[in-house]
Amino acid sequence: MKPLIVANWKMNPQTMAEAKQIFDLIKKGVKNAKNTEVVICPPFVFLSIISNVVNPRQERGLTTIKLGAQDVFWENPPAGGGAFTGEISAKMLKNLGCEYVIIGHSERRKYFKETDETINKKLKSALENGLKAILCIDKKSQIKNALKGIARQQLKNLILAYEPIFAIGTGKACSIEKAREMNFLIRKTIKTKIKILYGGSVNSQNASDFVKKAKFHGLLIGKASLEPKEFVKIIETV
Repeated sequence: MKPLIVANWKMNPQTMAEAKQIFDLIKKGVKNAKNTEVVICPPFVFLSIISNVVNPRQERGLTTIKLGAQDVFWENPPAGGGAFTGEISAKMLKNLGCEYVIIGHSERRKYFKETDETINKKLKSALENGLKAILCIDKKSQIKNALKGIARQQLKNLILAYEPIFAIGTGKACSIEKAREMNFLIRKTIKTKIKILYGGSVNSQNASDFVKKAKFHGLLIGKASLEPKEFVKIIETV
């Protein structure tokens, strides 16, 4: 199973030129890295330009770069109607070339008051439209609530990302022992083979340990993903 490295750019950078420059440097840096899948999740406004420069042709064995979004709305026009100002549907993301979408990030839960119910609806919409959904969790109970009513066969496109709240944006990553324990508990809870990622203050010094020692299938990276040299180094160490 290839390691999956996901870059969550959050509300960064501030210009189209910067976004393209960061992406170009990452693409150049991972050109010769082997057997890793990389997903770039920029702000919505940069999806189009990044989509135009994502690898047009994937070469066997080389690192592949895919496009992802940071959020999605649960309605699917035209059946659901399009009168939802400011929202982006799963169909729109697919049309832009997105293969992945992050759902339930702790910042969405904290600042936008997203609940388990809304996250569940977003997951259903993403999976029904063929997107690979990266469900962010901080505790086991969020898994069961998020997956209500989702058919088992749809779980093949589900990825879980364990992101302890205390580690996000603080520079204080979870201990390898605690992360490994949580990884085991998540696997026991989900009872099916899916990729599980770790996220929270990942850097080039600790990235390898989360994959090799804590046994995660990859990483969800915030701040470090905006620093091309550091991000590429993380990929290389994994």
